[in-house]
Amino acid sequence: MEKEIGFIFDWDGVVVDSSQQHEESWEVVAERNGLPLFEGHFKLGFGKRNELIIPTLLKWSEDPDEIKRLGDEKEAAYREIVRRSGLQPLPGVQAFLESLVKGDMARAVGSSTPRENIDAVTEIIGLSGMFEQVVAAGDVSRGKPDPEVFLKAAERIGRDPANCVVFEDSFSGIEAGLAAGMTVVGIATTNPLSSLLDVGVALAVNSFEEIDLKSLIDTVFRKRSKF
Repeated sequence: MEKEIGFIFDWDGVVVDSSQQHEESWEVVAERNGLPLFEGHFKLGFGKRNELIIPTLLKWSEDPDEIKRLGDEKEAAYREIVRRSGLQPLPGVQAFLESLVKGDMARAVGSSTPRENIDAVTEIIGLSGMFEQVVAAGDVSRGKPDPEVFLKAAERIGRDPANCVVFEDSFSGIEAGLAAGMTVVGIATTNPLSSLLDVGVALAVNSFEEIDLKSLIDTVFRKRSKF
């Protein structure tokens, strides 16, 4: 029965913490193009798609072609920064993934991050082959808190959403996981642990080092038995 469960990972703030590199990449694009940034913009935009951030949050442009150009430039700058500075997976991530691989348990990425970023970082941090499927920004038409990305990830690994666990750090991602009918684990990398306790997560932890896989699986089956 354990192999009926699917594990879906958000990317930034869950597998890696590249917030500093992302924030720097926005600054690079703003400087290159003579565009303004306001204090706190990154926190407000975290977990959201560039197609939303650029026109509605930063108000840089409403032209679709220009939005795409700026978004592509931002992501290219991010990859350059990451290749230069390097990255490491967050504490406990690699060991947890290895336990899923060993148990032949389904695992996928469900993220608003462009696939090119995920591919580049996966290679840099040594997690190539750890994920069976990747659903990235280009695979969906609606960003979080819409559940599309997680529902599509569940479909690709052949798992019922009710049998899936989502690992998320952002409130919009948690909302998306709950809307998908999944069990959500909150990772306190972007937001304080205390702020994750009252938003519907089944478990809130500081890192994957605090997660016991057997207890988590039991949580999924207890939840399912209520329906």
